[in-house]
Amino acid sequence: MIGPQRIVCLTEEPTEVLYALGEEARIVGISGFTVRPPRARREKPKVSAFTSAKIEAILALEPDLAIGFSDIQADIARELVRAGVEVWIANHRSVEGILDYIRRLGALIGASVRAEAYAAQAEAHIAAVAAAAAKLPRRPRVYFEEWDEPIIVGIRWVAELIRIAGGDDIFPERAACSLARDRILADGDEVVRRAPDLIFASWCGKRFRPDRLAARSGWDAIPAVRDGELHEIKSPIILQPGPAALFDGLAAIHAIIEAWARRFSRQ
Repeated sequence: MIGPQRIVCLTEEPTEVLYALGEEARIVGISGFTVRPPRARREKPKVSAFTSAKIEAILALEPDLAIGFSDIQADIARELVRAGVEVWIANHRSVEGILDYIRRLGALIGASVRAEAYAAQAEAHIAAVAAAAAKLPRRPRVYFEEWDEPIIVGIRWVAELIRIAGGDDIFPERAACSLARDRILADGDEVVRRAPDLIFASWCGKRFRPDRLAARSGWDAIPAVRDGELHEIKSPIILQPGPAALFDGLAAIHAIIEAWARRFSRQ
């Protein structure tokens, strides 16, 4: 068997990819936030959160590779590297980056052919959704909220998926910022001024409260609030830069946009 044999997945996306490629036997530990696939939670020990990890528990698993994501896991990576563990911290932030991540992870474990097929499947799904979106009678203006206090707007791959699904993200300039601190809205009135037709929210694992969002000062003037177009997109299918976003996340966004566009065309 080629490549690392004892992998600790510090975030959900490597777990999902490895299971999809039939390589779950290599995984010896996972993130506690993992929900995809559901059986991973039953089969694998949970040894990390997103900003923290059980370093001693990870070392006890004798991993030959740990896979994480972004600068937020830099401290975890440093501790593992100091302990002699090889670490791969990916930092992909776009749809194309997610597809490339699938291919790179497949190559790393000697499963390039299966990874290429899986990435091609995702590309075909994206193309099918884009083709369906191109036939819609109108594109809505879409506001995506990743967190409520402070208000944080969506990241790049989310904005791209909204665009593929048939909508236009109202904060494209913010979506280009990789760090959450650069996507904080100091002035919620800017959402009012940009007047989204649809509002999507995924409060990073916390239950979305549309009543709280609608009650913000001045937000009753927003078309989406006025029309009751406040929709939760579950965090596991949109905030992880992995296959879930490309498949279930994109499908969920498109279904809402399509329903809105059809209703609009009948008015």
